Amino acid sequence: MATIAERVRAAEPAEPKRLGDLIDRLAAEGRLRGARREGKAIGPAALAAIAVRGVTHDSRGVASGGLFVAIPGAHVDGHDFADAAVRNGASALLVERPLDVDVPQVVVAATQPALATAAAWWYGDPSRAFGVVGITGTDGKTTTSFLAVAALDAAGLSPGLVSTVATRIGGVQEDNPEHATTPDAPVLQATLRAMAAAGNGVAVIETTSHGLALDRVGGIAYDAAILTNVTHEHLEFHGTWERYRAAKLSLFERLAGPEKTAGRHRWPKVAIVNHDDPSAGLFVGAAQEAGARVFTYGTDPAADVRAIAVDEDASGLRFDYEAPTSRSRLQLRLAGRFNVHNALAVLALGEAWELDADAVRAGLEGLDRVPGRMERIEAGQPFDVVVDYAHSPASLEAVLDLLAPRAAARGGGLIAVFGSAGERDVEKRPQMGRIAGERCRLVVVTDEDPRGEDRERILDDIAQGAERVGRRRGHDLLLIPDRRSAIEAAFEAARPNDVVLLAGKGHEHSIIGPDGPAAWDETAVAREVLAAQGHPAPA
Repeated sequence: MATIAERVRAAEPAEPKRLGDLIDRLAAEGRLRGARREGKAIGPAALAAIAVRGVTHDSRGVASGGLFVAIPGAHVDGHDFADAAVRNGASALLVERPLDVDVPQVVVAATQPALATAAAWWYGDPSRAFGVVGITGTDGKTTTSFLAVAALDAAGLSPGLVSTVATRIGGVQEDNPEHATTPDAPVLQATLRAMAAAGNGVAVIETTSHGLALDRVGGIAYDAAILTNVTHEHLEFHGTWERYRAAKLSLFERLAGPEKTAGRHRWPKVAIVNHDDPSAGLFVGAAQEAGARVFTYGTDPAADVRAIAVDEDASGLRFDYEAPTSRSRLQLRLAGRFNVHNALAVLALGEAWELDADAVRAGLEGLDRVPGRMERIEAGQPFDVVVDYAHSPASLEAVLDLLAPRAAARGGGLIAVFGSAGERDVEKRPQMGRIAGERCRLVVVTDEDPRGEDRERILDDIAQGAERVGRRRGHDLLLIPDRRSAIEAAFEAARPNDVVLLAGKGHEHSIIGPDGPAAWDETAVAREVLAAQGHPAPA
């Protein structure tokens, strides 16, 4: 069976396309500013006949006849690599400013959104071939995506998936090795084209604030938008919380447009909003302005789909819920009360799209794990070990508040091992230190992805928050940059019936340092450390 990479490569169009068609589209979108050839300004129509055989913003990936899109970035400017692109065979350039390069150039106001337009054009607008669900929010996107895929699959819609954890095309699903959730536009559009070729009936796309703000998802015809929540995250990129929220809000604004009919299915425009989130009203308003039908979910009595009573034990979650067309009971095999909201979001999607309610419930109840989310490591040790991706203040707080009663009921306490990403939001670091310090008997601060930032400074930023609530370095607050050593220290300090949370890495396969990514597998390392301490995994 073909791999994901092979399926994406096979989706590459075989025949060239006329540049004129892209120029017309850029003009219709108001992005076109002009054109140049041989160092002189010309009418864009003069470039219409140029044959294009690919679209990329990486000069190293330009094929003969390809269109190179020069993107100015935070660290490098793609315009500086135009010569390299031409040497590699570029037939034309898409630029923000005229360049002294002997190749035809299309000049646009901004190349970042123009790249998305070019990618959608080159790959034939694949999102128009099926339904598209976009899921955004600070926390819960991945779990909600997995639940949505399970429910849509059970309903017979053959979903594809683009998520933080995995990519699914046709019936093939593989882990995602990259840290970025929303791929750049050419990769995303190629993936969607591969899904269409493989017969997927709907695509579920984790849609991040970065992907929205950078227009990676431009040109995608969304039919459903789901909001999980909006809390503090990524201020290093957006600058303010309001801009961060506005980026997520733009997903719901993208619902504007005519209803789509693809294949045997009608895909009405719907918005699924967490009624319990303080920003819910803004998202409801944006969806209504876009002409979408709104369904809310949550625990508030005013929500369209709401949980009534929730029970939790070692086997998972059980809750009753009310929806516009039914009242029923759902039994999830996932741990964590926050997953009630994630499941409610998918139940609301089923209501909005009038899917078979029994099939949706069966799909939700059949999902037994999401990689790196509340995963328990069992090796016969007298304390619990849980691996979770929690990497924001809100998600860390939610997980610790979930685990605390479990530990306390047995006479144990909490130990948290976590860090914070380098070259990212610095304001959340002391917040996370405070949250852990208030809830844990031992806080172990370590590397997450330091990148090029001083790793000791990152740990110190976090530690300051823990110290403000009484934690003392060298006693109940340990700063250990090496993550394996930090896990070793946590396990050595664990007492019977404690719960040790390893937070922040979850499913990820690397730790990014100053020299780039180094291989990492949190679950595997945890098992190795437990074995070395005399707790080998049971046969």
